[in-house]
Amino acid sequence: MKPAHIAIIMDGNGRWARARGLPRSAGHRAGVEALRRTVRAAGEMGIRWLTVYAFSSENWSRPKSEISDLMGLLKLFIRRDLAELHQSGVRVRIVGSREGLEPDISALLLEAENLTAGNTNMNLAVAFNYGSRDEILRAARAVALEAKAGRLDPEKMTAEEFSARLDTVGMPDPDLIIRTSGEQRLSNFLLWQAAYTEFVFLPCHWPDFGPGDLAAAISLFEERDRRFGSIAQEAAS
Repeated sequence: MKPAHIAIIMDGNGRWARARGLPRSAGHRAGVEALRRTVRAAGEMGIRWLTVYAFSSENWSRPKSEISDLMGLLKLFIRRDLAELHQSGVRVRIVGSREGLEPDISALLLEAENLTAGNTNMNLAVAFNYGSRDEILRAARAVALEAKAGRLDPEKMTAEEFSARLDTVGMPDPDLIIRTSGEQRLSNFLLWQAAYTEFVFLPCHWPDFGPGDLAAAISLFEERDRRFGSIAQEAAS
């Protein structure tokens, strides 16, 4: 069965650029082109949810020049691609903390969400200023404050109720997480949501990722036997 929700850790822009003797900014620009290709391909393949790890809460520690380049690319992507996404019926959703963001960035993110809020063909979630530990901590604080105010009994808290306090509220958990560049780790991405997610690690750097790589990852997913903590049907019979 085809995955309903695919999440991607877009890794390898810098290494792609270094291998070609180019600055890291060139790798990030090529990465944006790969994102465009992937969003279109996912829509054509009938993927209902696509989440991309665009900028982590830890990425602020990078050199200021690189952060400036990345913010510029984000602005360019939204200004250049938002109309096309909207016309294609793509709903854009931003997950991650908005606290401390520059006003122009916050305004752009809100514009993308508001313009596309009624679209139903596909959902594109952009993890921006996102870190899963931060997300879980913010949710835990919200629960603690509600319990302190007497609005919630922590002993009756369920996993579903806790999930409703995460940035991804209303989103299905990812069926498949793809990471490019050969690294095999989550890097603080969707730790709660990935409890039963399948993983595919690809050797190609993100700027080289294309529809064929997406199709190959989906094929690998379809070969998996997902049991969600249970046992295989053959063993149960």
